[in-house]
Amino acid sequence: MDKIQLLGLKSPQESLSDLGAIESLRVPGKEEFRELREQPSDPQAEQELINSIEQVYFSADSFDIVKYELEKLPPVLNLQELEEYRDKLKQQQAAVSKKVADLILEKQPAYVKELERVTSLQTGLQLAAVICTNGRRHLNIAKEGFTQASLGLLANQRKRQLLIGLLKSLRTIKTLQRTDVRLSEMLEEEDYPGAIQLCLECQKAASTFKHYSCISELNSKLQDTLEQIEEQLDVALSKICKNFDINHYTKVQQAYRLLGKTQTAMDQLHMHFTQAIHNTVFQVVLGYVELCAGNTDTKFQKLQYKDLCTHVTPDSYIPCLADLCKALWEVMLSYYRTMEWHEKHDNEDSASASEGSNMIGTEETNFDRGYIKKKLEHGLSRIWQDVQLKVKTYLLGTDLSIFKYDDFIFVLDIISRLMQVGEEFCGSKSEVLQESIRKQSVNYFKNYHRTRLDELRMFLENETWELCPVKSNFSILQLHEFKFMEQSRSPSVSPSKQPVSNSSKAVTLFEQYCSGGNPFEIQANHKDEETEDVLASNGYESDEQEKSAYQEYDSDSDVPEELKRDYVDEQTGDAPVKSVSRETLKSRKKSDYSLNKVNAPILTNTTLNVIRLVGKYMQMMNILKPIAFDVIHFMSQLFDYYLYAIYTFFGRNDSLESTGLGLSSSRLRTTLNRIQESLIDLEVSADPTATLTAAEERKEKVPSPHLSHLVVLTSGDTLYGLAERVVATESLVFLAEQFEFLQPHLDAVMPAVKKPFLQQFYSQTVSTASELRKPIYWIVAGKAIDYEQMLLLMANVKWDVKEIMSQHNVYVDALLKEFEQFNRRLNEVSKRVRIPLPVSNILWEHCIRLANRTIVEGYANVKKCSNEGRALMQLDFQQFLMKLEKLTDIRPIPDKEFVETYIKAYYLTENDMERWIKEHREYSTKQLTNLVNVCLGSHINKKARQKLLAAIDDIDRPKR
Repeated sequence: MDKIQLLGLKSPQESLSDLGAIESLRVPGKEEFRELREQPSDPQAEQELINSIEQVYFSADSFDIVKYELEKLPPVLNLQELEEYRDKLKQQQAAVSKKVADLILEKQPAYVKELERVTSLQTGLQLAAVICTNGRRHLNIAKEGFTQASLGLLANQRKRQLLIGLLKSLRTIKTLQRTDVRLSEMLEEEDYPGAIQLCLECQKAASTFKHYSCISELNSKLQDTLEQIEEQLDVALSKICKNFDINHYTKVQQAYRLLGKTQTAMDQLHMHFTQAIHNTVFQVVLGYVELCAGNTDTKFQKLQYKDLCTHVTPDSYIPCLADLCKALWEVMLSYYRTMEWHEKHDNEDSASASEGSNMIGTEETNFDRGYIKKKLEHGLSRIWQDVQLKVKTYLLGTDLSIFKYDDFIFVLDIISRLMQVGEEFCGSKSEVLQESIRKQSVNYFKNYHRTRLDELRMFLENETWELCPVKSNFSILQLHEFKFMEQSRSPSVSPSKQPVSNSSKAVTLFEQYCSGGNPFEIQANHKDEETEDVLASNGYESDEQEKSAYQEYDSDSDVPEELKRDYVDEQTGDAPVKSVSRETLKSRKKSDYSLNKVNAPILTNTTLNVIRLVGKYMQMMNILKPIAFDVIHFMSQLFDYYLYAIYTFFGRNDSLESTGLGLSSSRLRTTLNRIQESLIDLEVSADPTATLTAAEERKEKVPSPHLSHLVVLTSGDTLYGLAERVVATESLVFLAEQFEFLQPHLDAVMPAVKKPFLQQFYSQTVSTASELRKPIYWIVAGKAIDYEQMLLLMANVKWDVKEIMSQHNVYVDALLKEFEQFNRRLNEVSKRVRIPLPVSNILWEHCIRLANRTIVEGYANVKKCSNEGRALMQLDFQQFLMKLEKLTDIRPIPDKEFVETYIKAYYLTENDMERWIKEHREYSTKQLTNLVNVCLGSHINKKARQKLLAAIDDIDRPKR
């Protein structure tokens, strides 16, 4: 059965078909079927026969059974075996045939049923053919039944509909062809978003009618128009760089957004800003160069910007620089406003995007915004770098040393304002500009400072040390040079005219001028905008003082000759003016006298000139902080030279140090030695064999000044030039006070690494100014009283009296008369110059101290002295003190103990005297020796005398 199934028989028909394909298998006929059916069958035997058939007989159709059986025959044939094999094959064939016949009979009902279905299908097809024939016949009848007019009406309606559609298409095409006119109008109106929107819509419409031949040409025309719009859009974008307009820029950005090229627009914008900077500076400089060149044939347009800057004349240099900065400000302001626009619209877009749901579009927008933000932030430093390079090139085109100081300060002021703009623009410290201007400023300032030092020496050598009449409320902040320190910080004031520190938050320049104006426009009108009011008009604070002064000075002869000289110009401090009139001299003399009544500062024209110089130096330092150390160093030299000059003129006296009074402190001596070594050129002429280094060092030094021959310091009537000494010394003290006042401002701008220099300058130099009072006024005190005459009078006194005297000696009265005369002269001097209380106290202290020491020296000259003589000494000294206290308010009396202790030492025993000698080293060897010698015989023997003299010698030995 399995082998029968291998034949793949599914029906009798299929089985017969398959069997027919086998050449060796013959289909049995009806007779044979009948015979096969009549033969007794053994199903098991038949199945065994079928199973015994070789598998090869069930192979493919191409199998050749005959060939296969012939090849199986043995070489030697045996008839009996052949017949037996043949019978076996027949039996197998019969079994297969019978099996096939059984299968066919088994499938016979299905075959019959299928045949009936085919017959029924054939009948249905015949019926359908009849129906189709009848339908065609009826359609022919219907065609003949309708009229031709009815069918024509339907055709016309259909054609009408087609024509209407065609008309709409033609109108659309006509509109598309006329779009270029509207696009041109929109471009002229700068409606770039509308033009691009219209062009894109036209392109979309044109793609709908692309099957028309005329549309293909229109498509290319629209594409050309779109490219033209992009070119004009780029031109419109470039206009933003010089004059930012919000509406204009909004249209441009909307247009680029429609094109989907916002990133490209930002790249192009930065290129335009770079080009705008180059074109702007070139045109500004070219305009000034051509204006100054006149009708020359030089083709300046062909020059490079660097070469063009060298043709700017000095007269047009500052206006050109100001206009250059104005133009660059406009470019940077446009960039600043561009960033503001993007920040504002980014916030609006972010808010609207958070409400939407299109995530893909939002991501693309966020990416574009991030790109634009980074590009703008990076462009800040790039644009500022370009601006710095252009301005640096301009600055290097001209040697700034040719300018006057005020013009140079004006240039620095403009550059400082530009650096302030840069710092607010991108937070940069303007390294390029700072380095360039610093080098030129240091070189300029060195030469300027050297000239000012020479001028200061000239002023000092021609100074007669008269009072400069200033008001009682005078302050250096009232001087024009210091106006920058007191003016409030405002955007209309340049950095050089702003205070050093301000706690309130200042409005930035971009915020101030965002809506209009220019920070560089105020520069030209800001100079000398205020006048000074520091000099007393007639020197009086009240009408009573003026009336009193007129009574004292009622004739021309009362006007001192010292006032009949040229005064330094109060406005500039640089050059003297013509001699003043007689009335002015009177007025100034009255002013001088009135200054004694009011506590006006004591200063001279030279002092005022130094203060003005300090103000100018601070202006430069405040404008350009990187050179602060150099400026402060030069300022310290001004003070050093002034201090050294005052000491040289009025305080130098080699005999002072021999007094042992410590009039010059070690700090003052150190300061004077430092100034002399570092600043004073003591050589008369240059040594031709000197080294180059030595020559360079001498260039940094100034010759020592010499006192004017008009200043007389040898007249006793004027207390040896006390008025001049007071004016000079107190002007130095006033100058030191102004430096103290300026210290916080200097400290604020001084670099941290250089602050020790500033602290050392104040602690070792400025603070020593008041110490010059002692040596200067000591010279007056040493000559105002005739101490030598007093010694002679004391030498004539007999001290070895035997009885106690009740009357003091004559020398005391003589000394008191000297002090009374000194007091009168002091009052006379005070009519010319106000003598401050510290000065008066120092003068009285010096005179009293010298008088007391002279008394001790006179007592030390005594050869013989009794106890009654020592009592007389005490009487004389007490009388002197009693009368002296009526002349002065100084308490306690200086060196009072110095005299009393010396007198009382006469009564000491041997042991007490030895201890006293060792403890009181303020006395000279002569004074101690005389004390021991006078005591000999009274209560000290010779042996004790030798011992005490040896002790004195031991004390004196280290001093040798």
